[in-house]
Amino acid sequence: MSTFPEILHTRDARGVHRLTLNRPAAFNTLSESMLAHLRTLLAEVAADGQARAVVLAAEGKAFCAGHDLKQMRANPHRAYYEHLFEQCNRVMLAIRDLPVPVIARVQGLATAAGCQLVAQCDLAVAAEGCRFGVNGIDAGLFCSTPSVPLARNVPAKTAMEMLLTGHFISAPEALARGLLNRVTAPEALDDCVEQLVAAIAARPRQAIALGKQLFYAQRELGVAAAYQLAAQTMAANLMLDTAQEGMQAFIEKRKPAWAQ
Repeated sequence: MSTFPEILHTRDARGVHRLTLNRPAAFNTLSESMLAHLRTLLAEVAADGQARAVVLAAEGKAFCAGHDLKQMRANPHRAYYEHLFEQCNRVMLAIRDLPVPVIARVQGLATAAGCQLVAQCDLAVAAEGCRFGVNGIDAGLFCSTPSVPLARNVPAKTAMEMLLTGHFISAPEALARGLLNRVTAPEALDDCVEQLVAAIAARPRQAIALGKQLFYAQRELGVAAAYQLAAQTMAANLMLDTAQEGMQAFIEKRKPAWAQ
């Protein structure tokens, strides 16, 4: 199991991985090395056949303040920028493609690509007082890549207002708009995340993996194609021993005895 100074990696006995952004002095900005290391760690999770979930956390006052603008300003070349954003895209798609859920544990400011990270995660829990924004426009840069998952989380007009004005939204507003699943007191943040982790870990891994893949694939399709793909996924899911046991347990009015 790899670990890097700027991203701490732990794994518990249940198979729950915790990736912690660890550049607090730089507000956990996504430098080139941070993106490369994050992708490496996500690949390790994908290769872990016993993984059950990922918690994406951060140290310091900020969850993530986006890309490293100093690094970007020092390399004013289109080829460099295209490579950087392709690197970022691969990280975001790796989160989507993991067979286990990824939960953002947000303890501070999440802006630009940091807000993108929150939106890209499958679930997100934030402490009261956190703020969320895609304020690249304040520096003359429309947050194009963050707009992709943002527009798939919140209503279109909310996303456009955030993108066009750079205005931030509070944690309660982010919850109301669909960017977050839970908002809690800072001291209860870990307990709130653990409730979701425990619920996921108690369910069959294979069914969750099939469901996550289907969820993201079907919403990019038309309704008829989405239903067709969903039906095929349901049929495949029903062929699993866990589903057969789950149905039998329901019929017999008992708890299922799943082999995890």
